[in-house]
Amino acid sequence: MIRIGTSERDGTFHSQGRALKQIFEQRAALGPVEVEESQSASIDNARRLESGEIELGFMAANWIGRAKRGELPFAEPIDLRMAAPMNAGPLFFITLAGSAIRTVSDLRGRRVAVGLATSGMVQHVHAISGALGLSSSDFTPVYLDFAAGAEALAAGEVDAQFQCPIPNQVMTELAARAELRVLSYAEGQIETVLHAVPHYRTTMMRAGAIRGLTHDVAQIAVVNVLVTHARVPEPIVYDVVHAVIEHAGELGRINPLFTGLLDLFEPLRRQGQTALEFGVELHEGAVRAYREAGLL
Repeated sequence: MIRIGTSERDGTFHSQGRALKQIFEQRAALGPVEVEESQSASIDNARRLESGEIELGFMAANWIGRAKRGELPFAEPIDLRMAAPMNAGPLFFITLAGSAIRTVSDLRGRRVAVGLATSGMVQHVHAISGALGLSSSDFTPVYLDFAAGAEALAAGEVDAQFQCPIPNQVMTELAARAELRVLSYAEGQIETVLHAVPHYRTTMMRAGAIRGLTHDVAQIAVVNVLVTHARVPEPIVYDVVHAVIEHAGELGRINPLFTGLLDLFEPLRRQGQTALEFGVELHEGAVRAYREAGLL
């Protein structure tokens, strides 16, 4: 049995895990697949990989190196290995369309829903704002989960909310009942953040991605990945990565979060293995799959 650590039920990682289950169970070598829920997503999945409770886990790229090095919140180093990228999720701030807030710099002096205090979303807010010279005293962080943050924005109890990725259920439902604006970055600011935080990428939120988004808006993205452990046998990881590559198009049809998945493999051709490592080595099974696919 292959066990995949994801997120809370109906979270983005959980929905992606269900799509992988459909693909993997088409391959006899992978056998039955169990999609495991997780309340702390990346952090829990790293810990469960270490304990042997799962063979694969979804993680945001910014947590992988910290787990490998044993930095807080991890008590000791975890011998993770990279398997495959899953999607590049835009990290973006939203406000009500009638607000005077138009850019990320306009968040000074504002109340911003940033996620739960222990969540990875707060880490992203600190990374982005810090790179742009915004200290925690320049705005008021409000620690609410996605759903509560959306309610607070709609009620005018906060001025903006930090969101990731699209599509997500909370964002879709909020946009259906409130006119929203996605905040943009001033010229050069995205490049400043990418220089400060190497595991980020740039992406474009396309017009129509949510109701009210009438033009393309460049945003910062975090790469979400499928991770495994050094002890997981090479044939299993090979079959997993081979299936992801072979069925990338089908995954995009099952779950739009996988749209453009093949593009995330292309840097392997130019940069080699380091393009997908994010501070953690590729598993030997993944290396074999990428070589056979002509990506390495």
